[in-house]
Amino acid sequence: MLSRDRIVAAALDLVDAEGLEAVSTRRLAAELGVSGPSLYNHVATKEELIDSVVDAVLGEVDTSMFTRLGADDQDWRAALAAWAESYRATLAAHPNIVPVVAQGPGRRANALRIADAVFGGLVAAGWPRREATRVGALMRYFITGSALGSFAGGFPDDATVYEGNYSHLDQAHLLADRQQEINESAFAAGLQALLDGLELRYRAMSGSGRDAGTRVP
Repeated sequence: MLSRDRIVAAALDLVDAEGLEAVSTRRLAAELGVSGPSLYNHVATKEELIDSVVDAVLGEVDTSMFTRLGADDQDWRAALAAWAESYRATLAAHPNIVPVVAQGPGRRANALRIADAVFGGLVAAGWPRREATRVGALMRYFITGSALGSFAGGFPDDATVYEGNYSHLDQAHLLADRQQEINESAFAAGLQALLDGLELRYRAMSGSGRDAGTRVP
């Protein structure tokens, strides 16, 4: 039986395999073995369908760690780390949706759920509201940016490309074969650096009173 969930699942399979541009009413109808017009009983437009696909993927992102933050548990750093890893793993499994995710939550329920959980958890752990907004934005920039492509995978594996003109890149042709290792270690290093910096910012605000956090540039 045709249903919205079945249509969204089929569209996600197409996006994962071929990209967002592969999704069309004709293609989906063929994949599902139905007539094109029957799809419109469940999804009105392609834009609505893409939003539903993206939101279904974002439903895989774990935010449960933020619900435990509060007066008795202020380990916001561990919560941010666990969330970042879950978010990145979700996007890594569905890289073709990342450009849409990077545009912002829009009206997508799961995207708004994530934003609400992160913001609420940070405020409960003692971050001023304005600072919590900045932290949430910073983390999302980092996570979605890291999922947009592979740094190591972008280098040609032909050593002759670098010979003569790029003396410091004499090993760059080896990067492509190690892209997963490099991508993962770079994400881990970047996440730790971000959290270290946020820890210093949090301590500075705590030392001068939490309300003073709004004066941090």
